[in-house]
Amino acid sequence: LQVVLVSPQIPGNTGTTARTCAAVLAGLHLVKPLGFSIEDSKLKRAGLDYWKYIVVKVHESWPHFLDYFRQQEGEKRLIAYTKTGKCSYLDMSYKPGDWLVFGSETDGLAPEIHEECSTGVHAGGTVRIPMNDAFVRCLNLSVSVGIGVYEALRQLD
Repeated sequence: LQVVLVSPQIPGNTGTTARTCAAVLAGLHLVKPLGFSIEDSKLKRAGLDYWKYIVVKVHESWPHFLDYFRQQEGEKRLIAYTKTGKCSYLDMSYKPGDWLVFGSETDGLAPEIHEECSTGVHAGGTVRIPMNDAFVRCLNLSVSVGIGVYEALRQLD
């Protein structure tokens, strides 16, 4: 299982996501531009001393990430988490080799990423986390990652 954060803006969210990745042995991919320095103290603090237990790969852009992704061996799919997802994350059938893609806290995912995850060669689809959006615009990024990762692991285990 791999987690992809596209243009994350808040260091604490990325650090907390890194801690989740360490807990489940998932890889973490950060796609630039980032809203912080990789050396940010808030990023390090949120990830505590777990950084040594995860593999973090930083990609210069979405096209650079896609090049890297396509070169990886084995079965793989890109699954986008988005408010406009076609199905609930609970209705998705996760598979080994899935890459869970999450957008920036401020902008979500760009249309080309939606397209790649929906119809590209390795499209796994788009999913949403149901919520009452009358009062809340969106969930915290690291919370969303935790929800998605643990549902995928529940199914795969």
